[in-house]
Amino acid sequence: MYDLKITDGQIHDGAGAEPVVADIAINNGVIAAIGPDLGPAARTLDANGKLVTPGFIDIHTHYDGQASWDGMLRPSIDHGVTTAVMGNCGVGFAPVREADHDKLIKLMEGVEDIPGTALHEGLTWDWESFPDYLDALARIPRTIDIAAMVPHDPLRVYVMGDRAVHSEPANDTDIAEMRRLTREALEAGAIGFATGRSDVHKTADGEWTPSSESTREELTGIARAFEGLGHGVVQAVSDFNLERGEQEFDEEWSIIADYAKASGRPFSFSLMQRDFAPDQWLKLIERTEALKADGVDARMQVAPRAIGVFLGFNCTFHPFMGYPTYKTIADLPLDERVARMKDPAFKAQILSEKTDKLSGPGSSVPPLADLLMEHIEFVAEKFFQLGNPPDYEQSGENSLAARAREQGVSLMEMIYDTLLERDGHELIYLPLYNYTELNYDNVLKMMEHPQALYGLSDGGAHVGTVCDASMPTYMLTHWTRDRKRGRKLDLPRVVRMLTGAQADYMGMTDRGYLRAGLKADINIIDLDRLQMEPPHMERDLPAGGQRLLQGATGYVATIVAGEVVMEEGKLTGAMPGTVYRAGQQQALAAE
Repeated sequence: MYDLKITDGQIHDGAGAEPVVADIAINNGVIAAIGPDLGPAARTLDANGKLVTPGFIDIHTHYDGQASWDGMLRPSIDHGVTTAVMGNCGVGFAPVREADHDKLIKLMEGVEDIPGTALHEGLTWDWESFPDYLDALARIPRTIDIAAMVPHDPLRVYVMGDRAVHSEPANDTDIAEMRRLTREALEAGAIGFATGRSDVHKTADGEWTPSSESTREELTGIARAFEGLGHGVVQAVSDFNLERGEQEFDEEWSIIADYAKASGRPFSFSLMQRDFAPDQWLKLIERTEALKADGVDARMQVAPRAIGVFLGFNCTFHPFMGYPTYKTIADLPLDERVARMKDPAFKAQILSEKTDKLSGPGSSVPPLADLLMEHIEFVAEKFFQLGNPPDYEQSGENSLAARAREQGVSLMEMIYDTLLERDGHELIYLPLYNYTELNYDNVLKMMEHPQALYGLSDGGAHVGTVCDASMPTYMLTHWTRDRKRGRKLDLPRVVRMLTGAQADYMGMTDRGYLRAGLKADINIIDLDRLQMEPPHMERDLPAGGQRLLQGATGYVATIVAGEVVMEEGKLTGAMPGTVYRAGQQQALAAE
């Protein structure tokens, strides 16, 4: 008698092969057999006409804080994710001394747009070292598995104290201690090391992140913590000094490349097309190909759609937040703000003004926001309403700028009226990156590159501006079924990008495929009715914090370690998830 049996499903095994119709039997959290007529089970799920895939692995999330108080891990669980990797971009919460709690909260609030009030109330802080952190996470029942990379910023603060936040170079003693602590974390099960070097990442106080200006010697010194280990990856985010000028590109790439080489482990970084340097992504692909030719398993994390933000009166940003008259009501509840803004005289006053500067000393708002406002007539050519179902690949004729011209009204009046729709809950979508040509042809080129990895969902982060944890559902719907403005991708390839390819890169040998003996992390999906819901704001974080969530219909069941954790969009209460400990998990899988 099996614990669970899935019958007659179209099995996509994660290897990219065409599906086969068969049954899957599960015992003790592991796939026991795949084939026809497998015998009785305590529970049977009928998957006739449905996709059966491995559980999705998301290698780029920021649940580092949320995971310490929340075992559900929405919104990732809503989109078939059964393993989430966090600690990306160098931000996180371990190791840490009590005196530095506030520093790390301001860092995460500024870089990843997670409300500081929610972090202050939610974080349990029952750890100091990184091994302590993994142990603390393991004590919380959870729906899905999580894995954690060692983040550079808290490591630097832990070792260097205040010197870390004033862009001081690390000395030899500092580097040796960071290397020792990284090795300690890797031996305790950390799945890698991540650093952040973006010029647009700032703390809530408007300061540069601790690791943003770290030297070549520091990065390569820490990376040598991997020597002799058979597990772990290294990750980086950098804009390659884009705002400082293309002349600094070569030096920044050289530092990143040396960091990857020094680790001796698989390496990935974030790749996207930026309007300010629309061909830089092609140069980065060439450099990544050359790095692989030098013997580095170098990959590019790419998103299946634009890297965009939502603008709205309940979001972190909207076009009127810097207007003097709006600032007089900015602290009122939404319904009161909306009532005031519907007054014609109030509207006329705001529309007669110009925005104040948003960034600067003491502000976490990046200079990019001021640049966008300065050129809003141009930027609004990429302002869209997503609709229901959400449409992320729209043509320019649907933009608010185009609609304003068509209706003969000013652009700012069009934006103002749009944001007041649905009693002020309406959202405007701005695809910041990957949408220079107003289509996804370049996104397709990125995804099809042999060194590309699906990534950049940022699950758990930017909660007031994005909800890209829905990207797995978008991969399945838009790229295999719905796309009308260009080529699509084959379904087996997309499933592999979400599962087996992720497991291979991360070294997760116990999951990512539907094979006997592997962990029973499985999705049953009705592709015909699979659909994302529009994003919406919920106030469900600690201290009443709000975040954007985006549900989906069509996931018949999501199974983790043989237990159904989601069924037709509802949590079942099962909590089989755990902390994935790299090295240790591989050893168990090999036995």
